[in-house]
Amino acid sequence: MSGSCFADVLGELVELTPAERSALERLEERQRNVRRGAALLRENEPGGELFILRKGLMMSYVLLDDGSRQILRFLFPGDMLGVSSMVYRESPETLYALSDCIVCPFEHGAFSELAVAHPRLSALILVFSQIERVALTDRLAALGRTSAKARIAALLLDLRNRLRSTDKSIDKVFALGLTQEEIGDATGLTAVHVNRMLRQLEQEGMIGRESGRVTLKDVRALASAANYVNRYEGLDLSWLPPAR
Repeated sequence: MSGSCFADVLGELVELTPAERSALERLEERQRNVRRGAALLRENEPGGELFILRKGLMMSYVLLDDGSRQILRFLFPGDMLGVSSMVYRESPETLYALSDCIVCPFEHGAFSELAVAHPRLSALILVFSQIERVALTDRLAALGRTSAKARIAALLLDLRNRLRSTDKSIDKVFALGLTQEEIGDATGLTAVHVNRMLRQLEQEGMIGRESGRVTLKDVRALASAANYVNRYEGLDLSWLPPAR
C-alpha cells in the first residue's frame, strides 16, 4: 500500500500524476482507529468530516420504521466515506465497523480544495459515486425480481471483486467477514434463509466454505445464477478532464 490508499484505488482507473498522488496523500495524513462494532457516523446526526477507509471492513445502513436494518453498502479499503453527509445537514446513513478499522478523517473544506486544484480527481470521485449508485440499483432490482439464491450469489461475487481491488492475491478464495444476519440485512433475507442458500450453493458445487473462508469453485455458474454484472468493468473515462 502506498502513502494513499485512495490513490491506489483511483490509480487502477487512470495513471495519476505525482501532484495528484501528493494531494490524495494529504487527505490521509491523520489516522483514527475504529473498533469493531463502533459507529463512525450515525444516521440523522451532523457529519462534519469525510473519511478514507484505510484498513478493515465497514458497512453503511439505515434503520426502517419497524426497527429492522437495511444494509446499503459494504465498504472496503480505499473507499471514501461520508460523501452523502456532505450534501445534507444530517447524515442519511450510519457508518459501522464490521472489523477493527483505520480511517483517515478530513474536513469538507479539504474536499473543496481538492476539487478546485485537481478537477480530474473530483471527476474520478464522481465516477466512483456513479459506480456505487448503479451497483445499488442492481441490488434494489434484485431484491424485487430475483431469487434468494441469485441475491446470495451476486453478493459473494461482489465481495470477492471488491476485495480484489486492493489485494491482487485474491482469486477464488477470500475471507467472508460477515455474519449470516449481516448478509440477510443486505439481501432482504432472514439469517435462516441465508444459511439455506449458502448450503444450496455449496451442494451444487458453486462454492466451498471452511473456517470463515469462501471458495468460488465455479465462478461462471455462480455469475449465471446471479445475473451478475461487475460494475467496475466496462467504464468509459474518455471524457475525464486533463490532469493539472
